[in-house]
Amino acid sequence: MARDEAGNDVGQGSAPFWSRLLLLAVAGGASALALPPTGLWWLLALTVPVLLTRLERLPDAAWGAAFMCGLGFGFGYFTVAFHWIGYAFFVNAADIWMMPFAVGGLALFMACYWGAAAVLAVAVPRAVLPRWLTAVLALAIAEWLRGHLLTGFPWAAVGLAADGMGAAVQIASVAGMTGLTLLLLVWAALPAVIWRNWRGQRRLPVAALAVLALLPLAELWGLWRLAQSPTAYAGTAVVRLVQPNISQDDKWRSDNAEAIFSTLLSLSRGEAQSASVSHVIWPESSVPFLLDEDAGALERISALLKPGSTLVAGAIRREKPQDGAEPYFTSVILVDDQGAIAGVYDKWRLVPGGEFLPMEGLLSRIGFRKVVSLPESFTPGKGPSSLHLPGIGEAAMLVCYEVIFPHALVPPERPDVLINVTNDGWFGRSTGPHQHLAQARLRSVEQGLPLFRAANTGVSAVIDPVGRILARSALETRAVIDSRVPQSLPPTPYSRWGDWLLLALFPGLAAVLRRVRLSTRESLSGRLR
Repeated sequence: MARDEAGNDVGQGSAPFWSRLLLLAVAGGASALALPPTGLWWLLALTVPVLLTRLERLPDAAWGAAFMCGLGFGFGYFTVAFHWIGYAFFVNAADIWMMPFAVGGLALFMACYWGAAAVLAVAVPRAVLPRWLTAVLALAIAEWLRGHLLTGFPWAAVGLAADGMGAAVQIASVAGMTGLTLLLLVWAALPAVIWRNWRGQRRLPVAALAVLALLPLAELWGLWRLAQSPTAYAGTAVVRLVQPNISQDDKWRSDNAEAIFSTLLSLSRGEAQSASVSHVIWPESSVPFLLDEDAGALERISALLKPGSTLVAGAIRREKPQDGAEPYFTSVILVDDQGAIAGVYDKWRLVPGGEFLPMEGLLSRIGFRKVVSLPESFTPGKGPSSLHLPGIGEAAMLVCYEVIFPHALVPPERPDVLINVTNDGWFGRSTGPHQHLAQARLRSVEQGLPLFRAANTGVSAVIDPVGRILARSALETRAVIDSRVPQSLPPTPYSRWGDWLLLALFPGLAAVLRRVRLSTRESLSGRLR
């Protein structure tokens, strides 16, 4: 079969190219089933080789064809992985027309990172590294860049599939999400590498088997780490998580404000407010009014709280107008037992398209708008910070999707606990809330810190510092969870060095495998002589 300079078949029209692109997109979409809640992580060993095999067959410097391969595979992956975003547009029927642009456009943009990784795979000479290995390393780097560039959006990183792998997820305490992504891609590629090379280059399959053996070893190490870190509790504080289960259809109606507030108070009070409860946590944007400006609401909160206790409430707040602008913030507000504001944290990673509209001047002219309706975009806060909770210590606050960012997660001073308030009610019973919880769990493993998660419609949870989910609510139910505060662990390697530790290992891994490749070639050359 003749091929053009880009490596495409010629002589049979465009069908072969488009059929291959469709196959890559289907394989990419199937790869997303490795993520929670399905957790079919082993599928990657069947789907990732589809992309790697296609890249192997391309001639050197076939950059255009390589980009389309990576783009097609990535588009299928991210379309399935991000489909839950579409649920938000059903809350307001007038927004449905934006859904395909939001989901498809975001998937296509993220797939460009994978397209660029595929270009790098064919740009590096095969004599330097095997193409499959270059592709795997490039994809891991692309995922790291995807979480950092242009505010970053690391949702659905391949490493999240480790949530379904059992104790092996403890690798995150050393290598973080990027390390999990690299290892999963390497492990997914190796069975195909072994199969293709078993009869020719024995040293390469043997080396690949040795790397593949790290998978069960990772499980054993994870089990050992869990055994060495049984759940322990610090102090006597008892935290109550409140999940009011207010639907998005009702949440922002002004005539529902009193009913919503009364529901939150009733759930917080529970059975005559157990005397042991010292902290109550409400989810993101818990009330449809400015809580810190409502004296009557603060007075009722004071009547709710027993002496010495604190309310941690997700709420919208505003500051005094500045230069004609009235900045609004998505915040966490501490209210003490006297009804006074004891602390404020402002969310600093805002959701594109939700809390602010990228290129607002242009997109607003053609009808696009934010999902959350305010006269203007929210204002970002100053950065990660902690709030002091009496009886607990320093608590790093994470509002909604701030918890998906492994880097810059906590302030410079290590906190005692992580608190994540969120409202996943936009996304119904989709995969979104489950993936959000899984990412929060990974942050606990990475940092060695316990995490309290209060979600409007679920899933609320208490997670210990090695990722055990000690208590959780069901999705779309009204629930209350009471728990003592799990004891944090000493700083993990990842909490000390972040991704720099892994990035330093990349060249070493490449050098070792290149040496294996060269040794194999030398051995084959000697036999031929």
